[in-house]
Amino acid sequence: MRKTKWFDFRNFFHKPSFKPSTKPRPFKAYSFVPFSPLAMLDPTILTIGGIVLGIAIIERILERWGVIDLVDQFAKVMRFILPVTFYGALFYFFATFMF
Repeated sequence: MRKTKWFDFRNFFHKPSFKPSTKPRPFKAYSFVPFSPLAMLDPTILTIGGIVLGIAIIERILERWGVIDLVDQFAKVMRFILPVTFYGALFYFFATFMF
């Protein structure tokens, strides 16, 4: 006749397990987002860049037409707007881009 082993309830549940119940399966995960230049094509940044490029084109057209007073006003406004837009878009890019 086999001898029955007695377990205390507290010792049974508080004893650390030396064997994992399931073996972890190895898996390979690949992420190409940080390495892809297509990840930089964010619609917000493209929209901001398009607006700034449009304003620069309008400024050149007005300069060719000879409306220098209006071009000077555009230049004064753009001296403030361009750096703010650039640094804002740069901050937005790094805040939302997943590395």
